[in-house]
Amino acid sequence: MTATATLDRNTAAPPGAATPFVAFDRVSLAYDDSGNAIEEISLAIDEGEFVAFVGPSGCGKSTFMKLCTGLNAPSAGSVRVDGEPVSGPLKICGMAFQSSNLLPWRTTLDNVLLPLEIVKPYRSQFRRRRAEFEGWARELLSTVGLAGYEDQYPWQLSGGMQQRASICRALIHRPRLLMLDEPFAALDAFTREELWCVLRDLWEAQRFTVVLVTHDLREAAFLADTVYVMSRRPGRILERRRIDFPRPRDLGMTFETPFTTLVQELRSRIGEIHGS
Repeated sequence: MTATATLDRNTAAPPGAATPFVAFDRVSLAYDDSGNAIEEISLAIDEGEFVAFVGPSGCGKSTFMKLCTGLNAPSAGSVRVDGEPVSGPLKICGMAFQSSNLLPWRTTLDNVLLPLEIVKPYRSQFRRRRAEFEGWARELLSTVGLAGYEDQYPWQLSGGMQQRASICRALIHRPRLLMLDEPFAALDAFTREELWCVLRDLWEAQRFTVVLVTHDLREAAFLADTVYVMSRRPGRILERRRIDFPRPRDLGMTFETPFTTLVQELRSRIGEIHGS
């Protein structure tokens, strides 16, 4: 197994190349007069690519996600998704966070169905197609190991089970872009690794585009095709690291020398940022 690293400051697609699915062109964002949260970010993400962002706290990783999904507009530069400028919240996007944020008064099944009740075009079809949509939800829940828990409430589920349900909810409306903001950070190490494999299998089966924000360098290296290392605030892209470990990947590889060497290199890079 090998992993290659490239420091890529100009990520614009070359002439004749396919249009990237996500494109940032010299993007900056200032929330207030205290200065930019992120600055001069240019990058391109292909459709179906799995990318991860790592860096010190406050470097703008979550800000990148908000810009990508249209929850914030840039102060400078442009953001395009699927070839179109992002001018508001995207319907083709699913999101999951560190907290599962399941509604306590809804069952697991009803929590997963929630996006279909509120996202166009499904919300106008929900009553008529409810049985079909429930089939989608049950299939997803079965895929992540939650078959038989459809009628349980969040307080009856473990933290790992809640996070599985949260991922199902993010995917139920079949988004083309999945945004994950430290979704496994609050879980114990064994549950976290188990959910890495759940996410790996979902992505291998459907190949939606994934943007993962994480502080866990093993997580980034195990899951991603590409890892972006960000600087301290104002966040900039310091390094684009291509991960070439063959797929499908299994947890055993995370104990082998090429993988541990890569993680140590990423850790050293983050250490340099902290030290600077």
